[in-house]
Amino acid sequence: MQTTALTPPKKPKRKMGKMARREELAFWLFILPWFIGFIVFSGGPIVASMGISLTEYSILQPPRFIGLENYNLLFNDELFYRSVFNTVYYVGVSVPLGVTLAFLMAIALNQKLRGQTWFRTIFYLPSVVSGIAVALLWGWLLNPDFGLINYMLSLVGIQGPKWLYSTTWAMPSIILMSLWGVGGSMVVFLAGLQGIPEHLYEAAELDGAGEWGKFWNVTIPMISPVIFFNMIVTIIFAFQIFDQVYIMTSGKGGPANATLVYVLYLYRQGFEYFKMGYASALALILFLIILGITVFQFAVARRWVYYEGNDATGN
Repeated sequence: MQTTALTPPKKPKRKMGKMARREELAFWLFILPWFIGFIVFSGGPIVASMGISLTEYSILQPPRFIGLENYNLLFNDELFYRSVFNTVYYVGVSVPLGVTLAFLMAIALNQKLRGQTWFRTIFYLPSVVSGIAVALLWGWLLNPDFGLINYMLSLVGIQGPKWLYSTTWAMPSIILMSLWGVGGSMVVFLAGLQGIPEHLYEAAELDGAGEWGKFWNVTIPMISPVIFFNMIVTIIFAFQIFDQVYIMTSGKGGPANATLVYVLYLYRQGFEYFKMGYASALALILFLIILGITVFQFAVARRWVYYEGNDATGN
């Protein structure tokens, strides 16, 4: 006896209502200016940079196609590897320190303290100060002869290092300065902490959890999307550090290339040596590095980032 498999009937495609169509139209109308701006001011230059990376182009003369020669030179360039190392060093130290400090500050400022609003404002204000002004300020603070930091160290009998004039301390100086601007991440953490439902802490208390138990089993899981967001944004910006290093080292990345970060090297190739093709190749490599790290972070995030309403599989 021959049997035929029963196939479920196809569900008719649901038509959009008048209100839904109007909302969709409004969405596209509102996003259109941004989309046009992205294509013209970001997408177009990105594609043009990819093309220029295949040429020898000095601005003063028309570009000459040389294929992958810029990439061949790049991977045999010692300063390229030096700039990558310096940038990874900066990112690997400044990002964990910055995110951790911002998180701890947010926890402290989330407590019911007298003058809470003033403290939040004071800690947030440095993050909105111009990067150039911050670099000039820290250049004075880190001056080995009459800087405030070495003066304060001398009061407790410690001889301060040379900071920006030392190959050992130059990059730690830049990292120390980066902690000045953690106020932006702190505000995001603070918003996340205030969004945690109070009944979760009450339930944890009923289960016998102490302060550490509530922090580890309630605060960390509920704040994990905010931690993930701050890590993504901070890493992307850290890889693009430029203006502070440029100002504090007079554009040289010294001493002995100890602070020659990637974007500074890219800038020097393009706007000091007028090697626009080579600089474009550097820019594309940086884009791929940031893209790869971001994709990796999203892949790993499924293991530790908790979104309220997700099932056990993270869906």
